[in-house]
Amino acid sequence: MPRTVALFLLFLLSCSAQAEAYRWIDANGSIHFSDTPPVMGGHSRIELRSPATVPMNENILQADRVSRQRKELDQLLAPNSKERYAQSRREQETRNKQCEKKRKQLDRLQTRLRAGYGNDRGNNLRQKRRELSQSYSRECMLN
Repeated sequence: MPRTVALFLLFLLSCSAQAEAYRWIDANGSIHFSDTPPVMGGHSRIELRSPATVPMNENILQADRVSRQRKELDQLLAPNSKERYAQSRREQETRNKQCEKKRKQLDRLQTRLRAGYGNDRGNNLRQKRRELSQSYSRECMLN
């Protein structure tokens, strides 16, 4: 007998609850919501959808990722952060190397153009020089 009662209670708890909600507007124009219908008529029944659930482990993993990123950002933005300046210095050195490389390429192209070429070869070299010069101006002189 206790086993049957326990199974019956378990069945009742496992069934999804069917909640009803009602909406009505009173004489003053106020909108009301309730789980019981009003005594006076003029109410409408609202269909309630089941709540959306998100797996908790995904939320925890996402929260951990965000926390790590915030800590890294706080460390970089700290007033006396050596890493901040070191990273900036590394970026500047990389940019300087790239600019020096482009400067040398421009010098080589200019030397080849001075040597003299036919129209087709000269036009190709001038086009390369123009593209490289624009890139150099954009990335090295304007920044």
